[in-house]
Amino acid sequence: MTRTLLSVRGVSKNFGDVEALKTITLDLHKGDIVGLVGGNGAGKTTLLRLLCGLYKPSDGHVVFVDDGGIEHPIHKVRSNLGVVPESTGLYARLTAWENIRYHSRLNNIDDKQAWNRTLRLAKALEMEGDLQRQTRGFSRGMRQKTALLRALSHDPDILLLDEPTGGLDVTSARRVRDLVRKLGDEGRTVIYSTHQLNEAQQVCDRIVIIHNGTLRADGSPTKLMEDTGTDSLEDAFVELTQDESREVETPEPASKFQQFWSRLTAGRKQPPSTKSPQNGGE
Repeated sequence: MTRTLLSVRGVSKNFGDVEALKTITLDLHKGDIVGLVGGNGAGKTTLLRLLCGLYKPSDGHVVFVDDGGIEHPIHKVRSNLGVVPESTGLYARLTAWENIRYHSRLNNIDDKQAWNRTLRLAKALEMEGDLQRQTRGFSRGMRQKTALLRALSHDPDILLLDEPTGGLDVTSARRVRDLVRKLGDEGRTVIYSTHQLNEAQQVCDRIVIIHNGTLRADGSPTKLMEDTGTDSLEDAFVELTQDESREVETPEPASKFQQFWSRLTAGRKQPPSTKSPQNGGE
């Protein structure tokens, strides 16, 4: 059996009187592509922030399990994670490559190594010609693809994606999905948060449904349909989430997520100078 890479054990998260998540238990395995599905206010983004160590649980634990089977608190091993928040948090005055290089340097990756990896992945997304463009003028889709390249620049074991195809056209969204599948085949663990059930079914081997802060289902799309006696993942989702959805405000603006993540990764608060070579080295 594929080994457990990330373990969520009885995790709850409260914000004052609001119980955002209640007693979530999951094991995520090497090579898993897990679709994290739920409506607005379900608790998906809160769970993602717990998984990357941005939040501390009110109860329970999130641990990373290394190759030797040793467990580490997730906030101690953030270099093993790549994060693509729904709001990308790019520095607008920097080029796409400068944003990516800044992140890779925070993770102590050599510029040439980061450049070569970024160029290979950029070709898969058909944006290698845009790496030296300033991100200020980028479309929503281009910003999403740049954020994905940034998250992959240090070759993380686990990739956390929050609505990764938001704002992408049909062709670009397909390229992102194909890249995610390839990463899973290479042994990367991907947590793929989305509102789109059809997309989750196309990309993910396993679906986790969160509703009103609780775990409602965890299994393959086929298993979820069999368990609910339905013919589609959408019908299975409706069957499992019949109680009325709550309304919960986000604790802080989503646009701050990436800036917080960068600060937690390396403690630096300022982006680098815009002076940059036209390739990976200096």
